[in-house]
Amino acid sequence: MVIALAVRNLQGNVRRRAIQLGVAAAIGLRIIFVFIVSFLVQLPLLQLIGGLLLVYISWQLVRGEDEEANVKAGSGLWQSIRIIAIADAVMSLDNVIALVAISRNPEGDPRVWLVALGIALTIPIIVYGATILSNLMNRFPIIVYAGAALLVYVAVELMFDDKLGIAQSVAEATEGYHRIIALAAAAIFTAIAFYFNRRTAKAA
Repeated sequence: MVIALAVRNLQGNVRRRAIQLGVAAAIGLRIIFVFIVSFLVQLPLLQLIGGLLLVYISWQLVRGEDEEANVKAGSGLWQSIRIIAIADAVMSLDNVIALVAISRNPEGDPRVWLVALGIALTIPIIVYGATILSNLMNRFPIIVYAGAALLVYVAVELMFDDKLGIAQSVAEATEGYHRIIALAAAAIFTAIAFYFNRRTAKAA
């Protein structure tokens, strides 16, 4: 979804290159995280900052419709790749934790070959899935808002899992309501983004 949102304004070969390079960056980050995940997840504020960053990225993606149409292809390509890489870095932590956990042998050590196989299998799924989604977004703009709302939902869930004491206290106090809060945040974000875009379009 992130990749499809990021490349929806690109065309032809530029879009294909953005998807390919974005996927390469995403896979590379997952491989790196596999080796340092046990350290990363213990850092306070990491997931809280990551969640806020995801909200910011969601806003930038929704507001992408207002970008100038004459932006150079090269600039659009690398901007899309940067968005994909940053968003995937933020969202990869939980995925990598699950990947490492599933691939462990009876002694508790991760089986590198199994991790590599799992990552390799995701590449065609991501590439073709992003291509299909980005084409659908050009035809049905409502999917853009749905995608951004999904990212906001993930962002709120991510912030609840942060290791910072205050974040953990809030998470414990709202235990059982995390999904409702995340859904409410996604709905509010979508309503604000839709209103802001509509108002901007009328002003233009």
